[in-house]
Amino acid sequence: MRIRIDYTTTYDYAEAAQSVVQLLRLTPRSGEDQQVRRWRIDVDADGTLGTGCDAFGNATHMFSADGPLRRLVLTVAGEVETGDAAGVVRGFPEPLPPMLFLRSTPLTSAGPMLTEFTHDLAGGVMLDRLHSLNDSIHSRMVFDPDATDTGTDADSAFAQGRGVCQDYAHIFCAAARAIDVPARYVSGHFVRSDGVAVQPAGHAWVEALVPDLGWVGFDPTHGISVTPSHVRVAVGLDYLDAAPVRGSRRGGGKEALSVSVRAVELSRQSQQQGQQSRSQSQAQSQS
Repeated sequence: MRIRIDYTTTYDYAEAAQSVVQLLRLTPRSGEDQQVRRWRIDVDADGTLGTGCDAFGNATHMFSADGPLRRLVLTVAGEVETGDAAGVVRGFPEPLPPMLFLRSTPLTSAGPMLTEFTHDLAGGVMLDRLHSLNDSIHSRMVFDPDATDTGTDADSAFAQGRGVCQDYAHIFCAAARAIDVPARYVSGHFVRSDGVAVQPAGHAWVEALVPDLGWVGFDPTHGISVTPSHVRVAVGLDYLDAAPVRGSRRGGGKEALSVSVRAVELSRQSQQQGQQSRSQSQAQSQS
């Protein structure tokens, strides 16, 4: 599947910011079933943009600029080709030992309720248990963008039964680690099957280490394994390690943030454009 990604993050500051530093995890890496064909990051302010790699193997960019800045716009455009590996993840950089991903964090700690929920799942083959966990989280949770924020932990989201993809992923990570399965948070993009291309944010899911298979991707938000519709960008112990943009600034007062993501399959986009073109031609011929 050939996927086109257009991603824009806009910061508006109530007062002029005197300096801005942003760590960007916006660039996907190529793996066995994901090949980055082209990718570009643009920033609408004068500054420096250096490339690097973090401890998790994620591609990073560090942007810094001196003000005054009242607005900062980051734009990403690129194309990625994906294949179907039945959810198995191979060929990406693996600089850290898998057992590191058993480590709990403040966002992925499992309290008594979540631990009990996890241990109540049917035993047997670990892959089956993880699929059951994925299905159970999907069934139990209600997607609600107003219920949580980026600081909500897995226990809190699980207790209220509502949240967004970040919360679903944190709950899965906490639950898997509670049964001694290494699990890591993944940030990226997802091409929706309903044809909705423009989304208010990127997507998040999980990779868990399965015996004899390796890392396998699970998307509890949709209750599915990872498919060619998923574009993997960054991984970490939780959202903070894989956040698309994190940074700091001096001055600026109150900040307003807006994000727009467009993820489409190029063949589908061509078909839609062709249909629109035919419809316009028909309308012109009838007028």
